[in-house]
Amino acid sequence: MLTKKEQRLRRSRQTRIRIAQQGVARLTVNRTNLHIYANVISDDGSKVLASASTAEAEVRQSLGAAGKGGNAAAARIIGLRIAEKAKAAGIQKVAFDRAGFAYHGRVKALADAAREAGLQF
Repeated sequence: MLTKKEQRLRRSRQTRIRIAQQGVARLTVNRTNLHIYANVISDDGSKVLASASTAEAEVRQSLGAAGKGGNAAAARIIGLRIAEKAKAAGIQKVAFDRAGFAYHGRVKALADAAREAGLQF
């Protein structure tokens, strides 16, 4: 029997294989209890083209005095930032790699915000 973490890692490996076949850059999401991270990685997986996280000083200031990075509001801010950075790097279309995390809560908020900002996936 696989543990919950092993199941998530297995799902993420399978997803990366499917995304690699598409031949587009991928938007990866990683979440912890305190922060959420988003990276746009090149289609061959060799370079990070854009990144955003709640650990960045600018984002922490915009979150206010509490500086909470582990909620849906913070994920929405990161979704908007990663879309802006990706568009500045000339990337319009990506594949969404949720790294085995459920498409719910913070992951969904980040994805919705990135779509609203013009990123296609």
